[in-house]
Amino acid sequence: MKRRTAREKALQALFQIDVSDNDPREAVENVVEDEEEVNPFLHQLVMGVVLHKEEIDELLRANLEKWKLERLANVDRSLLRMAIFEMKFVDEIPVNVSIDEAIELAKMFGDDSSSRFINSVLSKVKDSI
Repeated sequence: MKRRTAREKALQALFQIDVSDNDPREAVENVVEDEEEVNPFLHQLVMGVVLHKEEIDELLRANLEKWKLERLANVDRSLLRMAIFEMKFVDEIPVNVSIDEAIELAKMFGDDSSSRFINSVLSKVKDSI
């Protein structure tokens, strides 16, 4: 599984956790195909966001303008959390790559304005970490 696919599946798992408070391991199992092994990067993203959620949300709140975290679309909130985790805690991936990947996922899973919104927020986060 490529990293982009792992990110897509991690986003889906994080969305499940956010919406229905699923157990993280169960959420990962729900997005992985029957024959497929759980990718270590997928596991790292999901478990990392869950583990560092408070710190990530604090950073996110500090960089949202005119928005409350709770009012964000669930997809956008999950995507921002995942991208911020990757930017802050996954040293082997350049920050700009994490931002670009998040923008691409926003185009796939978000609404028409999600990619611009994600880019704006993550650019501010980049300057603060």
